[in-house]
Amino acid sequence: MAKVYYNKDIKTKILKNKTIAIIGFGSQGHAHALNLRDSGYKVIIGALKNSKSWKLAEKTYKFKVFTTQEAVRKAEVIMVLVPDMPMPEIYQNQIEPFLKKQAYLGFAHGFNIHYKFIKPKKDINVFMVAPKGPGHRVREVFLNGSGVPALVAIYQDPSKNTLKLALEYSKGLGAGRVGILKTTFKEETETDLFGEQVVLCGGLTKLIQKAFETLVEAGYKPEIAYFECLNELKLIIDLIYEKGITKMRESISDTAEWGDYISGKRIITNQTKKEMKRILKEIQSGKFAKEWRKEYKSGLKNFYKLRKKEANHLIEKIGKRIRKMMQL
Repeated sequence: MAKVYYNKDIKTKILKNKTIAIIGFGSQGHAHALNLRDSGYKVIIGALKNSKSWKLAEKTYKFKVFTTQEAVRKAEVIMVLVPDMPMPEIYQNQIEPFLKKQAYLGFAHGFNIHYKFIKPKKDINVFMVAPKGPGHRVREVFLNGSGVPALVAIYQDPSKNTLKLALEYSKGLGAGRVGILKTTFKEETETDLFGEQVVLCGGLTKLIQKAFETLVEAGYKPEIAYFECLNELKLIIDLIYEKGITKMRESISDTAEWGDYISGKRIITNQTKKEMKRILKEIQSGKFAKEWRKEYKSGLKNFYKLRKKEANHLIEKIGKRIRKMMQL
């Protein structure tokens, strides 16, 4: 069982006398910065000079904003919240040369550390605080007095107190209100990628699209297919999120529950599970990471081609019209 920490377990004040530099002011960056500042910590922002995020952080949220190099120089704790693919170059050119000795280097995802695209020097403390939710949600629930659960992990610990610092950082985000789980960079990275590819994004979107196509090809109206295969999905997900699978089944009709038992296993078969295992092996071996880095370095041609193709699927056009009708 994973070790779980709550606010009552976190008594240290290691961060109180330190400057925290948030590198990147996107979805996660703005949530980390605002929550930590509201929790009483000194936060500065590192961003691209005169960029949209620079202006947002400085003008709208009144943070002191510096170039990444300047922010790293001024801080003892650096949280890197830029996208995975450009991160190694940003680290090599704008972060590593300016790190203080025994600085604390943080990440919200283990990708670049685990696959060794970033290799911090041995005298740097390396930790991860990964909220299990998008940035806007991290901020929203914090303001409502709750929090998003977070994972913490330690990769290097020359100062011998990096876990305590990571837990205090997590508490500042609000995660200690609901639970902080200890993991490793390896476990977080591999399970996160697997969940995205097999269930949350890849598996789910393809299941929706193929079900929609099946109904439309059989002659049913695309609007009706949209409601049955996509729109109602939120109702089921909310029930599972709030109560679990068993309780969800208690909330639906007996007919729906019976169909669940006899038909679900025909869609998600043992062959599907074998493919899941192959995907997991590609993640564990680093094959996926290397191929993704290769795609990024080649200019993302296939990535943009696939994005355009998926955006033109009939379900997207129908959905846009229905959401407008429903004023969503």
